[in-house]
Amino acid sequence: MARSANNSAYQDYINKAEDFADQILRHSKHVLPHLARFCLVSTFFEDGVRMWFQWGEQRDYFSQTWNCSTVFGLLFVLFNLFGQLGGVAMVLARQKVEIAVAILGTVVVVQTVAYSILWDVKFLMRNMALAGGLLLLLAESQSEKKSLFAGVPSAGGNTPKTYLQLSGRILLVFMYLTLLRFDLSFFRTIEIIIGSVLMVFVTIGFKTKLSALVLLCWLTVLNVYFNAFWMVPSNRPLRDFLKYDFFQTTSVIGGLLLVVALGPGGVSVDDYKKKW
Repeated sequence: MARSANNSAYQDYINKAEDFADQILRHSKHVLPHLARFCLVSTFFEDGVRMWFQWGEQRDYFSQTWNCSTVFGLLFVLFNLFGQLGGVAMVLARQKVEIAVAILGTVVVVQTVAYSILWDVKFLMRNMALAGGLLLLLAESQSEKKSLFAGVPSAGGNTPKTYLQLSGRILLVFMYLTLLRFDLSFFRTIEIIIGSVLMVFVTIGFKTKLSALVLLCWLTVLNVYFNAFWMVPSNRPLRDFLKYDFFQTTSVIGGLLLVVALGPGGVSVDDYKKKW
């Protein structure tokens, strides 16, 4: 009897939390997609602007690292500058979003190779999380085109959109993994347990909107606390590193906002529960 009462109290608590989350979503449904897009492309905007102000440094870095002429270094900077700022403008204007996602995705791949991120597990996982956000952005753009897949029902069945959402959810959690700091303190242990549970829930699509909402709030707190670049003097190299981390995490937060706005999709525990 005691176990049954505890389960009932737990379910009531979860139901109240979901109702509260639904109220937030209903009041912000017109703002949420725009905010999600803005957050998601913020790292590309910041990096594009940085290419403009650090033109010579970036050109010389690429030329020296890859032992190539300054012409190739210049082309690398131009691609990153116009590719990122152009892609950001297209996403925010909702024009040719599929092309914009392809351009920004190419930028992620090129930078992964150019900056040797393949050999840095932490930065590689962050780029994978960023790619997950782009997949969710692509899924959102496809959901706005009801006739995109001719002959395929818009509800029910596993359309390409649902697999994009699944892939996006899986890749997003890599960002949280990079923020884990393992030590033996009580509060750190609680943080790891709660965060890991939420991460698993988002991945499998269980209580997805509530889990993603809590996780993005938690990520926002960690981002502001650990990556407060505005507190560091502009002449210190640490400021650039913190700024880079801040905007990358903000982009993943944008991806989680898209999860909240779109829902888990067809390949998820939530969807299977509705069917059964």
